[in-house]
Amino acid sequence: MKKVITFGEFLLRLSTERHLRLSQANSFLASFGGSEFNVAVSLANFGIKSEFITKIPNNELGTRSMEEIRRKNVGTDFICTGGNRLGMYFLETGASSRASNVLYDREGSSFSEIQIDEIDWEMVFKDAQWFHWSGVTPAISENTAAICLEAIKQARKRNITVSCDINYRSKMWKYGKKPKDVMPKLLQYTDILLGDIDTACLVTGQKRMTPDYNNIEEVSKLYDAVLKKYPNIKIMATTLRYSINASHQKIGGIMYNRKEVIKATLREVIPVIDRVGSGDAFMGGLIFGLLSKPNNFQYAIDFAAAACCLKHSISGDYNLVSITEVEKLISGNEAALVAR
Repeated sequence: MKKVITFGEFLLRLSTERHLRLSQANSFLASFGGSEFNVAVSLANFGIKSEFITKIPNNELGTRSMEEIRRKNVGTDFICTGGNRLGMYFLETGASSRASNVLYDREGSSFSEIQIDEIDWEMVFKDAQWFHWSGVTPAISENTAAICLEAIKQARKRNITVSCDINYRSKMWKYGKKPKDVMPKLLQYTDILLGDIDTACLVTGQKRMTPDYNNIEEVSKLYDAVLKKYPNIKIMATTLRYSINASHQKIGGIMYNRKEVIKATLREVIPVIDRVGSGDAFMGGLIFGLLSKPNNFQYAIDFAAAACCLKHSISGDYNLVSITEVEKLISGNEAALVAR
């Protein structure tokens, strides 16, 4: 069985109910998530052995967190415990013309204080084929950025494929470093990159671009321009998202493998039940596609885009869909009839 390692923060999610604003809320719906963990959940659903590296507090909330991780069939062998608190975020779910809003509360979390000597890299990467990180982790603290870099180097030393979702969060870079000071070092050792061209330029300190993803010839040149300083990156993929409003999205995907551009079908998603975690669903689908059919790039991008579309129909951070459901959407079966 294929084995994937993901590294990131496990979070408590507190959402307003019935699309209320934060200023209206008297109670919150509690659930869990976090970008890298969401990817691990997707992969576990697709039959991939997933192990999650994080740090959670040694208290009742930490115990509940461990139960949640195991309940989603994600491995907990390398989870550290200690510190005083679990990171969290508040979600105000938008509707129609009002966008959703996220308020982070992650400072001083157990994960932000994780130490490099708490992780046994030899054991972590034993029998692993893939390591995944996202731009959220190096944004949390200087400490997590340094450990993320070490994890990537350890994976590369063992010829393990390394993937990254850029996941730029402007609200999170608070410890004195900008993305361009940190991300280029991490991307030097990365094989698979998910992100749009403009954001990739932002986090790497390059001149920003506004690509036309329908112009295949132009966009391949722009991908080349972004990747010229990162020879190890073999594939760059982008989620194509066209927001009509918070309740109506058009979702597709595009991939560049340094030889050709491959696109997935653009689909209407209406109504949107929950957009949070949809990019992680795309990443999980992309990893699964590349692992299960390594030379079939069309399948990988189709699977990623379809998984992303389906996530919009599911409340919470996780994409709780099966391979069969994703492939049914790819094949054009969008009727969503009751399965009897």
